[in-house]
Amino acid sequence: MLRQLARLTHPVDGAHGAVAIAVYADAAGVPIAATDRGHEGVACVDDAARALGLLCDLWKATRLPLLRSWAAALLEFVLYMQDGEGRFVNFVSDWSGRRNMDGPTSFAGGSFWHARGVHGIARASLTFEDPRISAGVMRGVAQVRGAAAPANVRAIHVLTAVELLRAGRMPELIADLEAWCEELAASRHDGVLFDDPDQREPHLWAHLQEGALAEAGAYLGRDDLVEVARESALRYLAPLIDSGFDLPTMQPDGVACALFGVERLAAVTGERRFTQLSERARAWFQGDPAGRPVYDRAAGRVRDGIDAGVLNEHSGAESNIAAAQALFSEIAGGIATHAAAIERDLPDVAIGRALVRTG
Repeated sequence: MLRQLARLTHPVDGAHGAVAIAVYADAAGVPIAATDRGHEGVACVDDAARALGLLCDLWKATRLPLLRSWAAALLEFVLYMQDGEGRFVNFVSDWSGRRNMDGPTSFAGGSFWHARGVHGIARASLTFEDPRISAGVMRGVAQVRGAAAPANVRAIHVLTAVELLRAGRMPELIADLEAWCEELAASRHDGVLFDDPDQREPHLWAHLQEGALAEAGAYLGRDDLVEVARESALRYLAPLIDSGFDLPTMQPDGVACALFGVERLAAVTGERRFTQLSERARAWFQGDPAGRPVYDRAAGRVRDGIDAGVLNEHSGAESNIAAAQALFSEIAGGIATHAAAIERDLPDVAIGRALVRTG
């Protein structure tokens, strides 16, 4: 997965010292721009911020210097994409670094990419000592406080607040955290946490509510929030996991979200059921019920999912980031065991060239 993310990493010319990750790539590894709703761009904050958090965590676990340098270069990109009011623009139109200011999934302050941008730099603030980061976090959070958000976006706000509060940062967020958790708990039907009250059923992509409420409930000492997360996980996530995610279309991000929910509940409740669900969810990357492996270990990449029983041979940023988060312990252990080889091999691909170029 890190090999594929390295292949997709490119320098952003307009932002000194910055790199970003190509949003999509075809089966041959050729980057593809996002064009689903017109040309949006080649790389985005949504992916870069998530990769930033991943690399910060991997660096803390392994202390491999290359990972810290890679994270630092991604941090430059994410900060570059934040405007003076604290809002994040999502896409760069091309590798010159030209920001897409008005695309439908790129305009400044869009809910998902703004939440992910704030979360990414908040996590980076726990790794890097840089006053720009703290200022960016404060300006980004100011855009969120008091603003409406769908539940799956609010879950990212909850996780951001918990991580900052645990680190002794921004104690004023405690009241916001309580209110945001109440919002999440209220957005449910028949015990299942929904992303939007108008939905007929939740959408597994970006569905983090169970994990967010478990984390927040543990931090706040509120068993009622943990119980809300527990009930939703047993009613919604457990049947999906037990089926091997046997749905017409399944993407790595959806599986990673389900895994995050049951994994956090396993840690918070200590219940064996959630540990078993975590193991089953993680196993999906090795092969779905039909034995189709989404994770190609030999090539070092994760495919973009399974559509109507067919493996999608494309392998973009989100799939590899989500899978790396899902298989974090395995990856961190592999890095610790093969650190010298990783330091030797990664500079042979795009990330090495980008880091040499940007210093």
